[in-house]
Amino acid sequence: MTRTAIATATVTKTAMFKKILIANRGEIACRVIKSARSMGIATVAVYSDADKDARHVLLADEAVWIGPPPSRDSYLAMDKIIAACKATGAEAVHPGYGFLSENKEFAARAEAAGIVFIGPKPKSIAAMGDKIASKRLAQAAKVSTIPGYTDVIANAVDAERIAGEVGYPVMIKASAGGGGKGLRVAWNPKEAREGFDACRAEARTSFGDDRVFIEKFIEDPRHIEIQVLGDAHGNIVYLWERECSIQRRHQKVIEEAPSPFLDEATRHAMGEQAVALARAVDYQSAGTVEFVVGRDRSFYFLEMNTRLQVEHPVTEMITGLDIVELMIRVAAGEKLPFGQKDIKRNGWAIECRINAEDPIRNFLPSIGRHVRYRPPVEVPGAVRVDTGVYEGGEISMYYDSMIAKLVCHGETRDGAILRMRDALNAFVIRGPSSNIAFQSALVQHPRFISGAFTTGFIAEEYPKGFSPADLVHDNPEFLIAVAAAVHRTYRDRAGRIAGQVPGYELHIGNDYFVMGEATECPVTVRPVTGGCDVQIGESMHVVRFVWRHGDILMDGTFDGRPFAIQVERLGLKYRLTHRGTQVDFQVLPRRAAELLKMMPRKVPPDRSKFLLSPMPGLLAEVAVRAGQKITAGERLVVIEAMKMQNVLLAERDGVVAEVLAAAGESVAVDQAILRFE
Repeated sequence: MTRTAIATATVTKTAMFKKILIANRGEIACRVIKSARSMGIATVAVYSDADKDARHVLLADEAVWIGPPPSRDSYLAMDKIIAACKATGAEAVHPGYGFLSENKEFAARAEAAGIVFIGPKPKSIAAMGDKIASKRLAQAAKVSTIPGYTDVIANAVDAERIAGEVGYPVMIKASAGGGGKGLRVAWNPKEAREGFDACRAEARTSFGDDRVFIEKFIEDPRHIEIQVLGDAHGNIVYLWERECSIQRRHQKVIEEAPSPFLDEATRHAMGEQAVALARAVDYQSAGTVEFVVGRDRSFYFLEMNTRLQVEHPVTEMITGLDIVELMIRVAAGEKLPFGQKDIKRNGWAIECRINAEDPIRNFLPSIGRHVRYRPPVEVPGAVRVDTGVYEGGEISMYYDSMIAKLVCHGETRDGAILRMRDALNAFVIRGPSSNIAFQSALVQHPRFISGAFTTGFIAEEYPKGFSPADLVHDNPEFLIAVAAAVHRTYRDRAGRIAGQVPGYELHIGNDYFVMGEATECPVTVRPVTGGCDVQIGESMHVVRFVWRHGDILMDGTFDGRPFAIQVERLGLKYRLTHRGTQVDFQVLPRRAAELLKMMPRKVPPDRSKFLLSPMPGLLAEVAVRAGQKITAGERLVVIEAMKMQNVLLAERDGVVAEVLAAAGESVAVDQAILRFE
């Protein structure tokens, strides 16, 4: 790979591109590189200062520096990206998702510069980029739309009147909105007035466009989308649907294909309407038509995403198609190589988004270096990991929190769920916090397993957020037996140390006590070839494993059933992580366990007089000074990370005794920022 300075070059068009530039970063940049490489196409990465050692930079054939970390100065800088295409001779640019992927101006400027935009034409992006205009287009194309008022609403009084005419509950939405911003649900006139003002202000700040409209809120809704694909020769097909109802604050968490809710008639009807809408705007690339689906399977158009979706791998897994490759071929002028009748469905696929966030701290972003990073082993057609990170790499505070997308396929939905549980068990991440435990909880939840969920699932089942108490392991004897077996292997190794004084050799017994926060269990451990037999009460368990001391991941069988569990030795304790549950055990000879119970407990230090950072990030503002009196609810500091601001407020009245960190510094989790008197 070579790093290239930006200069001027002439682009020569060919039948198939020889070189493309990926105007993105992270996981999706790596994904596009993979397909391009399989097609024999050279790739160019772009990178900011924060990404100079990123995985997508290392994978590409060439890489061009495009500026400092803030997106506006790098990944959103159109001039720099177009200049990078010309400097490297890239004939086409793939925008991935996010950043410039749905920017009609960028698509038009690329075309004007003689660079093919691997995505829809600017006119298609423009037509679907405005929610009000796109809804009118959908109505004209005879696509089912939600009842509502699509003209711009002037003020809160009109909003209240229109909401009453549509009928409560209603959704108040910003025309230029996205990602859950500029959206409120109103159940009465008061909420309609307040929601209108809030949406308008949020839309003005976030999108520079304060137009707001109102439509009927569908109760018990599901979010189901149709993948479409069109070429420049008039061919448009749909690649079935994706179920995206498992969301947190309007952000997708788990996606699957097909949907467990749709019947064949509804599935085909939605697909045909999606194609009709795509045809109405002469759509030429991969795109997604999103629908809200009611409890009676009535469905209504929401919006069209004129780009590649994060969750496209589940569609690839059930169809066997490479959507990124097809995007490239369509952009090069090729016809789609199949028709609608040729697109089959095979089995079931589920995707879990693995994010750098701390579920225990209300999903605050987490940044830092990957001290250990071991994704599950990929198995073609069964387990797939799309990632943009590697062990030793860093999660930056400047961009989104995605670490990887874990995708599992099975012949049935139950088979895909079981494979996902095993893959999550085997996903090792140390350094930044991740949401793996939360994902494990979700795929074990009875409502998820049954398929009886809506977009309100997470809010309903975790109204106070997620905590370890939400996970109770279904087989605690498994954890106890593994802890006992691991301890016995350490004892056996210690017993083999040379040079032990005669008469004082280490005595290794078979009887132990396994002690945890809520566990005190006597066990008997007998080593055998390939593992241990562990007796717990009247039950004898057979534990067999392949594992080396110091490895985090242990594979084995428990009573003949395969397992993968994460094992770490922390001082005198063993930390086991399995199915989202994390427990610490101490394994002691029985007499030592009796004596331990008599030892005094160490009281943790009192940190109530300190303001601690709840997340790693940039201390953007310190709003108080030493000696200042403060009142409950007063703004103290602002911490920024991953495009998110977290304002910390005073919990009670008091006085600031000392300011321990200054604005502009990077802070770690639980770092003291202020001390109070």
